[in-house]
Amino acid sequence: MIKDTDSSGTFYLLNQKEHKIPMVFIHGVGLTHEIWQPQLDYFKNKTIISYDILGHGKTPLDKKTISFDDFSEQLLKLINELKFDKIHLIGFSIGSLIARNFAVKHNHRLQSLTLLGSIFERSSEQQQIVNDRFNLAKKDLKLSKLALKRWFTDKYLEENPNTYEKISSNIKKNNMEDFIKVYELFVFHKNDEKFENIKVNTLVITGEKDIGSTVDMSKKLCNVINNSQLKVIKSGKHLCGIECADDVNMTIKNFIEKND
Repeated sequence: MIKDTDSSGTFYLLNQKEHKIPMVFIHGVGLTHEIWQPQLDYFKNKTIISYDILGHGKTPLDKKTISFDDFSEQLLKLINELKFDKIHLIGFSIGSLIARNFAVKHNHRLQSLTLLGSIFERSSEQQQIVNDRFNLAKKDLKLSKLALKRWFTDKYLEENPNTYEKISSNIKKNNMEDFIKVYELFVFHKNDEKFENIKVNTLVITGEKDIGSTVDMSKKLCNVINNSQLKVIKSGKHLCGIECADDVNMTIKNFIEKND
C-alpha cells in the first residue's frame, strides 16, 4: 500500500494490483479516507485508491470558497497523475455528491458509479433538520452521541462500545474551519446536476433505516439516472459501510464484476 501526496497536495492511499481499473473511494464530510477501512481490507486484491478530499485529513483547502467542481477537479488531477484512464467510482454521503458531479462532467472516465448514502430532494422538514445541525456544528464541532445514533443502530453501538472514540478520532483529524466550509456545501446542495449526462451503469445503495439519505430519496435518484439500480441494506443506517460491511462489500463486488 502506497501512502503519498500528489502535486496538488491531495493525500491518497494506492493499492496497486494487476487489476487495471481502480476502485476509487470518496469519504463523507468531516471524515477521512480511513472510514473506508472495511472496504480497503475486503478489496485488497484489487487496485484501489482512497484519498482525503479537500479540507479533510491530510489534504489542505487553500480557498476561501469551495464548490463541487473543485472536488471534481481534485479527483481528475489525482487519477491523471496516477495515469488511470478509467475508474470505478464509489462515493459516500457528500462523497456521493462529488461522485455525481464528477460523473456529469467526466462520464467518459468512469467504468461504473456507486452512490452510497446519497441525498436527493430533501423535504422542507428534512432540510430544516439539516440546517439546525449545521448551525449547531458551527458552535460546537464535537461529535455528539445523537449523531452516532443517526449513523449506527443501537444494537451495533451496544456491541461496539468503542465506536464513539473511533469516529471521534477520525473527525478530529480535520481542520474544523475547512470542515464547516465543506459541510455548508452538503447542507445547501440543490440537486441541480445534469443527470442526463450520467450514462455509466450506476448502483445506488442506502440503509433501510437511514433517516438522512432515505430509501425514498434513493428511489427518486434512480428515477433520474439512466441505467441505475437500487440496493437497500437491511437494518442499515447512514454508516452501513461499516456496520453492514459484509452486505455492502458483496453488493459492490457483484456490481463491479458485472461492469469491469
